[in-house]
Amino acid sequence: MDLVEISPNAQPPVCKLIDFKKFKYTESKKEREGRKNVKNSELKEIRLSPFIGEHDLTTQLNKAKSFLKDAHRVRVTVKFAGRQMTKTDFGRKLLDRVLEELKDVAKKEREVKMEGRQMVMFVSPL
Repeated sequence: MDLVEISPNAQPPVCKLIDFKKFKYTESKKEREGRKNVKNSELKEIRLSPFIGEHDLTTQLNKAKSFLKDAHRVRVTVKFAGRQMTKTDFGRKLLDRVLEELKDVAKKEREVKMEGRQMVMFVSPL
């Protein structure tokens, strides 16, 4: 048995006779149990092309909606290849359309931004 100071700031300070190893074990067990119930939201990504087909876009949007329903953040990337870099306005229009389609389940987290040959937008669940 050990003498453990429970509340040092109290008047008078509170001490207890306990088995310290057992006490530490139960504390760590409570902490692990608390961590088990915490849901971590991941960052998922969908990649698009500025001249994507209608059906392909619908498929990617459905995938994004399922990610958002699972409480994940989604990074929407439009990748430009070769001479497509001269048509970046098509990518911006595409991202605006994606945001319009996802407005009932998501909100824009960060503004649209060019990162090299990619245009990126982050959306998070409502």
